[in-house]
Amino acid sequence: MLRRAVVMAAPAGMVIWLMGNVMLGGETVMSHVAGFLDGPGSVIGLDGVILVRFILAIPANEIVLPTILMAYTEAGAMVEVEQIQGLRTLLEAQGWTTLTAMSLLVFVVLHNPCSTTLLTIKRETGSWKWTAVALARLLGAG
Repeated sequence: MLRRAVVMAAPAGMVIWLMGNVMLGGETVMSHVAGFLDGPGSVIGLDGVILVRFILAIPANEIVLPTILMAYTEAGAMVEVEQIQGLRTLLEAQGWTTLTAMSLLVFVVLHNPCSTTLLTIKRETGSWKWTAVALARLLGAG
């Protein structure tokens, strides 16, 4: 478990921090990437922020919601909302609807696996090819 944290989660945390803190043209890199993904996200009932978070969460899927909140609040680090009403207010202010929440839930169930799952597939099959096939199938490419 410590090895996973060092190999996967620590570099991912650094990328997330950099994307949330490095400014380009008055906006963070994360904001630029999220803006780019807004179009494809709207097709499936999500926004660019949510899609960026799923990409960044490959090392550890449990960071999806904290990084979504980080982007919405424009905080330089992951944030935590202590009360459910505060979370609801924050998400509604970002344009979330019941459809957004349902789309997110479906996407959570169907999206790509975390790095631990991918490494397990590699270890069990002994092949990067089968790992790539599993990832492609889960991403809808196959």
